[in-house]
Amino acid sequence: MYSGGVSQTRAMGRPYSARLAAIESGEQIVVGVNKFTEAAPSPLTAGDGAIMTVDPAVERDQIASLVAWRQSRDAAKVAETLAALRRAAADGSNIMEPTIACAHAGVTTGEWSQTLRDVFGEFRAPTGVSTAARAGSVPARLGEVRTRVEALSERLGRRVKILVGKPGLDGHSNGAEQIAVRARDAGMEVVYEGIRLTPAQIVNAALEESVHIVGLSILSGSHVPLVTDILQRMRAAGLDAVPVIVGGIIPPEDEKILVAEGVTKVYTPKDYDITTIMNDLVAIVAASEGVSEAA
Repeated sequence: MYSGGVSQTRAMGRPYSARLAAIESGEQIVVGVNKFTEAAPSPLTAGDGAIMTVDPAVERDQIASLVAWRQSRDAAKVAETLAALRRAAADGSNIMEPTIACAHAGVTTGEWSQTLRDVFGEFRAPTGVSTAARAGSVPARLGEVRTRVEALSERLGRRVKILVGKPGLDGHSNGAEQIAVRARDAGMEVVYEGIRLTPAQIVNAALEESVHIVGLSILSGSHVPLVTDILQRMRAAGLDAVPVIVGGIIPPEDEKILVAEGVTKVYTPKDYDITTIMNDLVAIVAASEGVSEAA
């Protein structure tokens, strides 16, 4: 999905949605985005070192090290200390003492935190899309997209539904939220549960919500392994016909890899016009569903 490159910071106190609307209309000029766009290739998107990625061998070595560590522990002691941690969390006791015991037993941070999640649940921060961005008059271009969404929804027999997914560990949510808000302003039903979702969570949501399209926003540089994982899981879940679009700071060579893996379309920071993206989404959904947009 749209990477949010032109709206990651709040400029002069203006809300993100207002600033983005001004950029789209040309009222606010952003050099390199909506004016003076011709330039030398950016070192951030091309050439060696443009995107810092981790060698897959490092990940494999780390996993093997973790497995070996777990196998070397006293399993009974680990289970005992985690049970004590669970009891303390459940009855409101101070968890510091059982936490220290867990550390001495070799409990991993993941095991410790999962035990607390099992007791307390997991907090999901507000997503920023609880209200539509456009409460007043609707620009003509967005109105045209709404008309297309209404017509397509009628032909589908239900409202066009998009899942906006934010996998990985990066915390830059504004781009994904702008897409989610604009999609809803365009008349789509939007599923968006915030940042740091796992591929399994995203695919499960796509399956349970019966979405027409999945949009992924990734700014961590891990777009290739994360998207590949999600596509594989979608195929295994019988969702291979659901189109996937991706946005982020994605080098051209990685864009080719993603398309070859099955991604329908890739958006980068140059794609600042979200209304144009919404138009794309309508066409993509219509094509994937085999439904004509013609009256």
